Amino acid sequence: MNPNDPSQNRLAVLIDADNAQPSITDGLLTEVAKYGVASVKRIYGDWTTPSLGGWKAVLLEHSIQPVQQFRYTVGKNATDTAMIIDAMDLLYTGRFDGFCLVSSDSDFTRLASRIREEGLLVYGFGEKKTPKAFVSACDKFIFTEVLRFQENAEPTQKRKKPAELKQDAKLVTLLRNALQAASDESGWAHLGAVGSNIAKQSPEFDPRNYGYGKLGELAAATKLFEIDERLQSDGHSKSIYIRDKRQKSGS
Repeated sequence: MNPNDPSQNRLAVLIDADNAQPSITDGLLTEVAKYGVASVKRIYGDWTTPSLGGWKAVLLEHSIQPVQQFRYTVGKNATDTAMIIDAMDLLYTGRFDGFCLVSSDSDFTRLASRIREEGLLVYGFGEKKTPKAFVSACDKFIFTEVLRFQENAEPTQKRKKPAELKQDAKLVTLLRNALQAASDESGWAHLGAVGSNIAKQSPEFDPRNYGYGKLGELAAATKLFEIDERLQSDGHSKSIYIRDKRQKSGS
């Protein structure tokens, strides 16, 4: 793992074709690139079935390696088993810094936990119907509905208004708890540190789920926090700091 340059982390991208749609591919690989280099890209399924026909053009375009897994028994998901075995083989090579598991299937919960036990990062990708157990087993979980919208160059979803955001008790509590954990004596915290704390508490958190591209935009939209852009010592770049407005009124 490269803590100095996470963008160079070597990632294995494993896709469950039975539980993902071809329409997410562009958005998926763009998202993966934020976390590292996709050194391995494999997709698992029974390619003799018509239902996976939509994937074929996508695989060629993005150099994703299809792995054939016949359905030997009706009702048994051989694809999941093949993907899990492959993931463990790749894990034991010691060549990767993290894994991207693309599926909405809870069968991969233990796999995600096992990979993290080895100290590697796990990024999960699945639909909003994905069971909470799998979501929580990942370091970060991205809902693929967001990626599909990205591909079509449309907003992730309609932006929630400040009143709606304020009424979202779960969101407000998450933001305030993360801020408190990262803040100094005056109540200010670097936005990046707040984001890191949020990720630890809620792997599925994503500002795009609320219609905002960045955490700072979402926090500002709630009208509950002060936002301060500070010029860094180099005189060029800026850092964003955030503070709960209640702190100001109480000081």
